[in-house]
Amino acid sequence: MIAARSTRRLHRWLVGVLAMVLTVLLAPAGVARAADGPVPVPPNTGLTDKGAGAVSAADRDFVIKVRLAGLWEIPAGNMAIEKSEDPRVVNIGRTISQQHVVLDKLDIAVAKKLGVALPNQPNSDQQGWLNEMKNAETAAQFDQIYIDRLRAAHGKIFPAIATIRASTRNDSVRKLAQQTNQFVMTHMTLLESSGIVDFGSLPTAPAPAAAGGGPVPVDTQMLAAAGAGGVPGVNTSVILLVLAGALVAGVITTMRIFRTR
Repeated sequence: MIAARSTRRLHRWLVGVLAMVLTVLLAPAGVARAADGPVPVPPNTGLTDKGAGAVSAADRDFVIKVRLAGLWEIPAGNMAIEKSEDPRVVNIGRTISQQHVVLDKLDIAVAKKLGVALPNQPNSDQQGWLNEMKNAETAAQFDQIYIDRLRAAHGKIFPAIATIRASTRNDSVRKLAQQTNQFVMTHMTLLESSGIVDFGSLPTAPAPAAAGGGPVPVDTQMLAAAGAGGVPGVNTSVILLVLAGALVAGVITTMRIFRTR
């Protein structure tokens, strides 16, 4: 009886250990970082800034657009500090203005490295928005113009940044795009925290393309590589399965040993 109870306890213990080991081995990598919070933050590693790689016309246009953003958002933020009577808008304007000073310095450094000539004045559209804010007759009117114009502008450049971040061949542009993306997302969130964004006036997304084989295009070369063992994840999965099988075999062997005693 004592031996039987000992065997059952050992069985339960081994099964528990096996379950925990399999959970650790087979869990997605992100689970181990769950303590950091549900929303991951891009690590500031692996991004070089040597000006290495081809610079496309789109890259140059992006560097110019980052500069243009600062040329009107800095004075717009300063106007918010002076003209708004809403503490939320004052704080938003101050924060965005100060952050654009930082982003502007990053952009100028990249432009010098790549030989991109930068403008020193806002473009006509941006100057028109600044004039609207300047001519606002009341503080409330100014607030609405300031929040809506900046929110629309950030929403417009947001997908453009993603395109550059995903496609550029130049390491300095790639790093600048990642940094700019963080600034723009922060600014969009700040502007929305005012509670007065007119979302109905924002442009709508274009209709999706005709449905094909799914939301993610099928890459035949990737499939061929997977069949040939060319995808790192496949090898890792095989190793994990082998380890799991070995653990199961170890449990069974141990149980047999105790039963024969």
